[in-house]
Amino acid sequence: MKTIRFGIIGPGLMAREFASAAARWCHLVDPPARPEIVGICHRSPINLDWFKTHFPGVKQYTSDYRELLANSEIDAVYVAVPHHLHEEIYGATLRAGKHLMGEKPFGIDLPANTAILRSIDENPGSFVRCSSQFPFYPAMQRMGEMIGNRAFGRILEANTGFLHSSDLDTAKPINWKRKVEFNGEYGVLGDLGMHACHIPFRAGWQPLNVRAILSNIVTERPDGKGGMAPCQTWDNATLLCEALDPADGLHFPWVLKTQRIAPGQKDTWYTEIIGTKACARWSSASPNVLQVLEYTGGEQSYRTVETGYTPAYKTITGPIFEFGFTDAILQMWAAFINELVTGKSPAKFAGCATPAETRHSHRLFTAALQSAKTHTTVHLS
Repeated sequence: MKTIRFGIIGPGLMAREFASAAARWCHLVDPPARPEIVGICHRSPINLDWFKTHFPGVKQYTSDYRELLANSEIDAVYVAVPHHLHEEIYGATLRAGKHLMGEKPFGIDLPANTAILRSIDENPGSFVRCSSQFPFYPAMQRMGEMIGNRAFGRILEANTGFLHSSDLDTAKPINWKRKVEFNGEYGVLGDLGMHACHIPFRAGWQPLNVRAILSNIVTERPDGKGGMAPCQTWDNATLLCEALDPADGLHFPWVLKTQRIAPGQKDTWYTEIIGTKACARWSSASPNVLQVLEYTGGEQSYRTVETGYTPAYKTITGPIFEFGFTDAILQMWAAFINELVTGKSPAKFAGCATPAETRHSHRLFTAALQSAKTHTTVHLS
């Protein structure tokens, strides 16, 4: 089997998730290639013991990402660093001729995203995608099929979001995501927004305008040194968009929510699509359950579909079992490597987020900032 040799820049939480997925690659049935982690770039040695314990085959450890990018034994790089470093390191990765899986939002702001996409155009030999595991849940794959088959009829409304409660504790010390110089002005939108945008953008739905309400709920947090530090980024965001469905040229409302402070929510992605012929709704709070209403006249009622373990990329797990977060991570990486090697995905919604889709998100989030500032509806240029 072909091997794709990876370097990791930023060995944090999601890098460990990737490494864990690589370690269980045998879980997949007949993948076209497998990943091997051969190099790691770190600015802090905190997480290195975990890698050294579980991945003794890693040959290179360096604190300078340039040294990792100069390694001829590395084919592709996963970059998981704070947003203010995206433009610099993504661009350098592409100029080094490496394939790239980058973390959202693909640049701290719209100019940074524009620069990254320019680097992609200038280095067409590199395969580039953005991390977003949410669509790889079987229920979301099923909803994608419904969108592709026009099963919903005319879209009347869409609701998507990512809600969690990690910042509900006001005594939680501040980290880089609460500092505008590292996270950017988007705040929670830059951190979580791509997860709520991936399915709509893959469907081709185009936001034409947005009215945004952004909330900075906890304005200061412990600084870890006995004092308090200001929290400058948005904790919660609600966006009301007028969207265009290119399939019929008709408009519909799309409500997008991203929240770090969502009481009652542990870590919840959700999607609801309401149409004239069918409706469907799903939440990761009940990952095995897809609710579908198909209207053919008479009484209306939702039926429950137990999706089970039916992912886009086949695994050794039987369909009667349940699907979870680590399975979605494995599926996302299977999608990246499958498309890198074969040049295609098995289905429209079975591919990773594209650079073009990150561009759509930046246009939307930039307009949302303006909307919140002016308290007006802002049209996307």
